Amino acid sequence: MEPFKPYQCIHLNLAVQETWLEPLRHDQGYYVVLWWNEIPIGHLFVKPGEELPPPAFEKRVTHAASWALQHYTGKATFQAGTLYDLRNAFTNIFTENKNIPAIYDVSVVICTKDRADSLQQCLNSLMNLSCKPAEIIVVDNASADDRTYQTARAFPQVKYIREDRAGLDIARNTGARAATASIIVYTDDDTLIHPGWVAEIYHTFQDPSVAAMTGLVLAAELHTEAQWIFERYWPFNRGFIDKRYDRAFFDSTCSKGTPVWAIGAGANMAFRRSIFTTAGYFDERLDVGAAGCNGDSEMWYRILAAGYSIHYNPRAVVYHVHRQTLAALKRQIFYYMRGFTAAILIQHQRFRHRGNLLHLFTALPKYYSWLLLRGFPLYGGRYTTIFRELHGIFSGLIFYLKNRNTPSNNP
Repeated sequence: MEPFKPYQCIHLNLAVQETWLEPLRHDQGYYVVLWWNEIPIGHLFVKPGEELPPPAFEKRVTHAASWALQHYTGKATFQAGTLYDLRNAFTNIFTENKNIPAIYDVSVVICTKDRADSLQQCLNSLMNLSCKPAEIIVVDNASADDRTYQTARAFPQVKYIREDRAGLDIARNTGARAATASIIVYTDDDTLIHPGWVAEIYHTFQDPSVAAMTGLVLAAELHTEAQWIFERYWPFNRGFIDKRYDRAFFDSTCSKGTPVWAIGAGANMAFRRSIFTTAGYFDERLDVGAAGCNGDSEMWYRILAAGYSIHYNPRAVVYHVHRQTLAALKRQIFYYMRGFTAAILIQHQRFRHRGNLLHLFTALPKYYSWLLLRGFPLYGGRYTTIFRELHGIFSGLIFYLKNRNTPSNNP
């Protein structure tokens, strides 16, 4: 097996640059994110050593942006034959300037533990927003020293809260209860925030039917094999077009297990403050410090089951620094699957929707049987984490059986 070659992240703004003129290096790959000014419109991967002359590259760019073009024109069959056609089409679409307030009634909550350097970079990026939040709250979730406190206090705009009970969803709930704004937004300490992030959150919640939202999470870097595997097979990126998840979506998928895990990522999510009163707070049995993950998707399940809507807005962008080593990735995926399993069983316990059990005990075994056969015997690439995934599923089942009667701390 060839050694992994890193990928360079390239951000190409088609509004000012027709094509990417830098010669391709064969000793690395490229992850190219396409933009129209501040709006992400697509992406593509160029493999190490791939021959891609300018005409072929422009064709790939045009194809990668075609879904966004159809979305923004409202024409499902609209096609741009050339990059020139594509640029003309987007020029005609994005002509209006949106009015945004200087400060929006939003509380940004960052839950963190022993990662002061990452937190510093995240907070630095929040200082460059075009629309400022009303408040920024750092919830220090039982850090071992005072570096998190010292980092937060260096920013006069930041409200620091210490939460000594370990657990991400405990910290999320602490942040929600401390927040004063009508919209509560969450991001992680290992993210960098796009300047237009809060502005897009503002526009999303102008629709009174939206109870929650998620946004686009792009890879900040792809230097290692672990980061590449995560971005290719476990991405937080949910695409470049708007999506609406509502009661119709929930009812149409409930019989087979509503795929709430596809709605977005906890690194970029927001809620109306009122929804915590209606649907409850995060289930503190889930996520880091407990089951391992999926407190966000279990929350979305409750919101949809209550009849509310969630909007995915790809223009609300953050950049995420993925785990750099295979050992860290395998640990992360183990806890993803452990939390995923516990969340599905908690959802079934709460609502008695049979689709949750069908997905866990029928669809998932079929899927993993296929993966085991397909990855045999080397289990590289996508299959690198497969045995940790299976271990996580089993561990999640055991965790649920031990904790099914433990209070979730939801009203």
